[in-house]
Amino acid sequence: MLKGVHLTLMIGPGIPIAVPESVLDALVSIEVVVNSGNEPSGFELVFTLSNNSPLQTLFLLAGGGAIPFTRVVIVVTVSGNSEVIMDGVMTDHQFSPGTADGQSTLTVKGTDLTGIMDIIDFSGIPYPAMPREARVALVVAKYAVLGLIPLVIPSILFDVPLPIQTIPRQQGKDLAYVRQLADEVGYIFCIEFGPKPGVSFAYWGPEIRVGQPQPALNLNMDAETNIEQINFRFDKNAKVMPIVVVQEPFSKIPIPIPIPDITPLNPPLGLIPPIPPKIELLKGNAKYSILQGIVIGLTKAAQTSDCVFGEGTLDVLRYGQPLKARRLVGVRGVGAAFDGLHYVKKVTHKIKRGEYKQSFSLARNGLISTFPNIPV
Repeated sequence: MLKGVHLTLMIGPGIPIAVPESVLDALVSIEVVVNSGNEPSGFELVFTLSNNSPLQTLFLLAGGGAIPFTRVVIVVTVSGNSEVIMDGVMTDHQFSPGTADGQSTLTVKGTDLTGIMDIIDFSGIPYPAMPREARVALVVAKYAVLGLIPLVIPSILFDVPLPIQTIPRQQGKDLAYVRQLADEVGYIFCIEFGPKPGVSFAYWGPEIRVGQPQPALNLNMDAETNIEQINFRFDKNAKVMPIVVVQEPFSKIPIPIPIPDITPLNPPLGLIPPIPPKIELLKGNAKYSILQGIVIGLTKAAQTSDCVFGEGTLDVLRYGQPLKARRLVGVRGVGAAFDGLHYVKKVTHKIKRGEYKQSFSLARNGLISTFPNIPV
């Protein structure tokens, strides 16, 4: 592959195993997209095969009915540090027959392990006396054989329905149901890969924008420059202020409460946020207490607080490690308006022989950094 970078590709039904050298020799490129929030992550593998290669039959059988699903795990090792960048399943195969040169192209596409959760409709399964957190853990537990571990953060709306009054029942497939439960309390549901191949965490909780930042992205800093290019835009129209309407418990009078977008898990990364030009009235909160309604509003506000967006590319070897989505990262050398910490919304890994690059998308809630010093 590339000096300083080692690629491990594991494929198999259920439990993946490292592919033989012949498969790696046929591999032309890898693209992995890792999203934040509720968006699923995905991958694309491109192989060049001879017309009589047995790999054609292998992959086409994997995409057919003989095997329920084929799992793919991609691990990259940069400077001795290994990281799982994808743990998912194949969903689509595209085959382009060779011409005069006798070479064919096989493109394999797939999604993360949420794809397994979107196959069977389990509508009607009862969950008596179970709060949302227990229902999510039980749903995810079905996929423990795939190394999927539930990571569930309890919400303030921890309510246990009484069986004599109501018994919650699942509606739809597991993925849709878990995301519905997350949306009811302003949470997200996503898959966190690793730390070891074959192990992933199913995270159900708030979108967290705190923690140790990744190494800074540097531009126009001579020898310290570690990104190829970056562009920023300021879009104040993307910011929304939600309003929660709750009922006063005695008089039942509706009380509208405007909600700011600042929480302990979503601190302001920009010093000058714009005034929200849009107001959204959140529905379905009247049944909650004032405190519960405010908490739901805070999590919703955090999801619509961004107005500064950045996009760029980097060479992973020069950066020193793969940039991770759903984490903070510092930016230096761009200018006072956009320098500072940003939240990484999306990264795309692009790997081919002799090259490992990433494109990325950043976001934060305002201009000018709230931190005087940016961690290197």
